[in-house]
Amino acid sequence: MSGLENSLFQLKFAAKSLKKQSQKAVKEEKSEKAKIKKAMAQGNTEIARIYATNAIRKQQEALNLLRLSSRIDAVSSRIQTAVTMRNMSRNMSGVVREMDRATRSMNLEMISRVMDRFETQFDDINVQAGVMEKSMGTATAVDAPQEDVDLLLQSVADEAGLELNQSLNSEPLPQQSATEIQAQEPVPVKAQDLDDLLQERLKALRS
Repeated sequence: MSGLENSLFQLKFAAKSLKKQSQKAVKEEKSEKAKIKKAMAQGNTEIARIYATNAIRKQQEALNLLRLSSRIDAVSSRIQTAVTMRNMSRNMSGVVREMDRATRSMNLEMISRVMDRFETQFDDINVQAGVMEKSMGTATAVDAPQEDVDLLLQSVADEAGLELNQSLNSEPLPQQSATEIQAQEPVPVKAQDLDDLLQERLKALRS
């Protein structure tokens, strides 16, 4: 195996390995999100924040690994083109020798046949020009921004609230008289910040 072919093999192996690591990080992210929901149901908001930070870190890790895998795959494609071009050069050397003999003898039939081979060789290869992308940027962040943590907590809380509502809606409602229904008045909703909203949802989950 030549140097180029060996490099091509190593790059393809690295791209495949990074893709698997990315998929593993995605699974770990889902696991951390499940832990968030469980911690919130138990009223452990601070622990839920830790899990949320872990989930965001795993999400970013999966994205970075997948991006790097894709870029390595693009490089291996260019090396594959180089290997193909080298093989083409070997084949072309034989065609060039035949062309030399044909032109020396001025055999028109032979010249026409060799030209057909030339055209076939060039049609088989589609050379694409391009430049290498810049190397991958920053590595995986250790800590997640607080805003991202809050947004994830809100998302999990909304999801948990939706599941709770679906569970309640599936239960039969107690019968009420017309007088009781008329006596009911709508309860005004007050504006609340994120922490208050999370606490209300935690109480609903525990009840």
